Amino acid sequence: MGKGDRRTAKGKRYSSSYGNSRQRGKSSIVAPAAATPKAPVVKKAAAKKKA
Repeated sequence: MGKGDRRTAKGKRYSSSYGNSRQRGKSSIVAPAAATPKAPVVKKAAAKKKA
């Protein structure tokens, strides 16, 4: 259970990897993308079927 053990957080830090024992924090990249205003969605009228 040390630096060579990839199942522990210390081993994940040593090997520069992520997983269940070393999860990534909340990404700050996602927040600005969600905060940008989007164009309003215009719904199209349903096409009428020919009989």
